[in-house]
Amino acid sequence: MKFVAVAVAAILAAASPSQAQQSPASQGFPAAGETTFVQAGRLLADPGSGIVLRDKTLVITGGRVTEIRDGFVGEGRIVDLRDSFVLPGLIDSHVHLTSQQSPTGRLDAVTRDAADSAMIGAGYARKTLMAGFTTVADLGGSNDAVFALRDGIRRGDVVGPRVLASGSSVSIHGGHGDANGYREDILHVLSSESVCSGPEDCMRAVRTQVRSGADIIKITATGGVLSNTAAGLAQQFTEAELAAIVEVAHRMGRQVTAHAHGVDGINAFLRAGGDSIEHGTYLDDESLRLFRREGVYLVPTLLAGDFVARVAAGPDNFFTPAQSAKALEVGPRMLDMAARAHAGGVRIAFGTDSGVSAHGDNAQEFALLVAAGMTPLEAIQAATVVAADHLQIASEAGRIAPGMPADLVAVEGDPLTDVTALEDMAFVMKGGVVYRDE
Repeated sequence: MKFVAVAVAAILAAASPSQAQQSPASQGFPAAGETTFVQAGRLLADPGSGIVLRDKTLVITGGRVTEIRDGFVGEGRIVDLRDSFVLPGLIDSHVHLTSQQSPTGRLDAVTRDAADSAMIGAGYARKTLMAGFTTVADLGGSNDAVFALRDGIRRGDVVGPRVLASGSSVSIHGGHGDANGYREDILHVLSSESVCSGPEDCMRAVRTQVRSGADIIKITATGGVLSNTAAGLAQQFTEAELAAIVEVAHRMGRQVTAHAHGVDGINAFLRAGGDSIEHGTYLDDESLRLFRREGVYLVPTLLAGDFVARVAAGPDNFFTPAQSAKALEVGPRMLDMAARAHAGGVRIAFGTDSGVSAHGDNAQEFALLVAAGMTPLEAIQAATVVAADHLQIASEAGRIAPGMPADLVAVEGDPLTDVTALEDMAFVMKGGVVYRDE
């Protein structure tokens, strides 16, 4: 762990805001106490209200918004977004910053170590920030790599979004989240301490993750598409194991989110008191009732479903046979699932599972959410105020208001008319620092 943190700090410190991709203004960090005036032609400061304000100036000092003034005012350090549509920095509730699916993915698992993954993750973190996502939840990856990357970003050594990280997923032996498809001796090397069997052992796994630095506990309640095993997509933890995981995580002040495709695993986790579901492919009417009754969030990750289905059906499919079969089964179902969840009154938070699809393409999820029946405003709310509530960071993200961190993005078009405008990000500020200004 110490080696990874030192390597990231020493080698990646050069990735400073002044070198930010496509940021010719190179505005970098404001001097201590310096005030920045951001002049916004159209401003969706609080997506929860849906009200677009006109001709406003955001006053930013010490990395936070201090005022929102009428008209275009200010002197000295001025950012001119008079012709732009400004909104809060976006939140992606499900990413994997230290990896990305590719034809070499299975080989990478045995040729890269945690230091490699952390450095690769720094590049993906940068792409994610430049796409307008100033906060993410990283749900599943090597503890050493993910926590070092998160902490490097917090210190300012690495350019990237703010990261809430789960580290390794709590998973069953042989299930989704464990190592599969390698020689027996290699399996033991690749398997993590967060793999468990039985309620007591699963309580140990949760406590181990908290001790290691997890902000949130992520479990794999069912089989998964990209695990290289023909173990299906149904429930994998027992009810007793799920109850133990949720109880001990909550006792230690951590939310629990569950990767879940099969309806049996979805409903068992909801009955156990879990906080959110990732994917939710086979949810049913009982699932919808449990979502509403418990106030649980769904993170549908439609981009991941779309991506794996296209790869598995395409001429350059690099998935294994077990992965391909599950991808072709799950991918086409996810849009309909999200439509039923939305119509059924489920709270939907934006999340892409990027790392399955390419980092930096996160905003493509918006169009898929709209295709599932959400309005553009609802899709934007899912990536701002709703995601902030879901991740319990509403006092720090999701809105632009006095006292909040100065996380804001801007596009040239009107995303309330055409949500794909968010795929062409023109301006990104995080914590009062300009990282992109085209």
